[in-house]
Amino acid sequence: MPKIWKCDLCGYVHKGADAPPSCPVCGADPSHFSTLEIKPSPSPARQAKAWQCSICDHITQDSAAPNFCPVCGAAAALFHPYRATETAFTPVDIHKVVILGAGIAGMTAAEEARRLAPEIEITLVSREIGLPYYRLNLTRFLAGEVAEEDLLMQQQSWFDLHKIDFISGEAYAIDRDTRKITLRDGQQIGYDRLILANGAHPFIPPIPGANREGVMVLRTLEHARKIISSLRPGCRAVCIGGGLLGLESAWAMQRRSADVTVLEGFVWLLPRQLPPAAAALLRSHLQAQQMSIECGVQVKEFTGDEAVHGVLLEDGREIPADLVLLATGVRPNSHLARQCGLKVKQGVVVNDRLFTSDPQILAAGDVTEHQGRVYGIWPASYAQGLVAGANAVGGTAEFPGLPMTNRIKVLDVELFSIGQIQAIDASTRLFEVQENGNYRGLACHDGQVVGAVLYGDMQLTARLQEAVEQGLRVQELFGLYDYFPGLKQLAG
Repeated sequence: MPKIWKCDLCGYVHKGADAPPSCPVCGADPSHFSTLEIKPSPSPARQAKAWQCSICDHITQDSAAPNFCPVCGAAAALFHPYRATETAFTPVDIHKVVILGAGIAGMTAAEEARRLAPEIEITLVSREIGLPYYRLNLTRFLAGEVAEEDLLMQQQSWFDLHKIDFISGEAYAIDRDTRKITLRDGQQIGYDRLILANGAHPFIPPIPGANREGVMVLRTLEHARKIISSLRPGCRAVCIGGGLLGLESAWAMQRRSADVTVLEGFVWLLPRQLPPAAAALLRSHLQAQQMSIECGVQVKEFTGDEAVHGVLLEDGREIPADLVLLATGVRPNSHLARQCGLKVKQGVVVNDRLFTSDPQILAAGDVTEHQGRVYGIWPASYAQGLVAGANAVGGTAEFPGLPMTNRIKVLDVELFSIGQIQAIDASTRLFEVQENGNYRGLACHDGQVVGAVLYGDMQLTARLQEAVEQGLRVQELFGLYDYFPGLKQLAG
């Protein structure tokens, strides 16, 4: 199988002997690509010990419960011994595989299923009209950096060559007894194995006026087209949300000469990726680029008549707005799974082989919840697509989970964040250094490295990622003592 490369800036995945000369999504050069290893991991049933968090269901393979849950932060006392029960697979002749969703998870599943089963019938159903495209590239399209035709993952000739039936249509219902899917237009499609890769949808907060014309989201190509058609020089655009999508969208709209204001309810930007000190550097940099940013503010209402005219804050101020973009997170498209009776929590619950509670249905990508975690990142969707595609045609692959790592570029600033960077309790220590406009931070919990952040200077990326992923103790970080004053004293 070809080597797999991951763009560390945007998450794009490339297969080949070498990294590509540039990332087709974000334009990064080969130095920003790293290898993505997707290795089968031992099933929990074959481990000597496993522990499950009572709060979020995350499973840790170890001889003892962890000090805290890496997903939700629950203490060790909230873990209980876990004994896996394998899904009882019903023997079945697999002649037809249907995949719902044509994002990276669905496309990867289709390609892998075809590679392993050349004669099987494969149908890929996309809710969106038109061929599959790189969703990661929508903000660059919004910024005018790439043309619409550059978004496509594959041309129709690719589907013809691989004998994959591509259908534009929306699945309305799944009948697990008859193994049939009904589309909105009444068409029915039978399956032997079904893969749910139908992604996620934008979360619309319950704010009065959210249904006014001009209040928009960015998740699909159609959304991007609508935003572009509404933008003009001097357009007053307000972006609700200071996370990754919010900042990228704000930057893109500013590139089209809009006057942009970012409103973040948390007290600093990128609260999932950055501690306050690093976020303050980013905020100052963005403001120097003529972007207006306010943190710690709450939206009361989107004012106007039929169209939005402004954003009313809880403190009584009103910010004029011709366009409001909601970048307030996404939720898994779990309605079909709920309708047909599959086990659903945050997302559609799957085991390590990505089978759902129905032995003929698998799930991959943003719709999926694996060991209590909904990833929502490109590399995880790609890896899950590989596993689901293989297992749908009789394979035995397993998804080992992936570390939550973010390396991104906001304007011309590079950021790296991995692991748990916020204080869990009084046993958490954050070692921070700011110099020459750069920032580095290292989070330790009970003497173990649990998170790290870099802003600007990326030279320590590989070493910090290794320290977090391997859960090193501070006594093992002697090579980093000079970079983080106080770390050596903690090590004793």
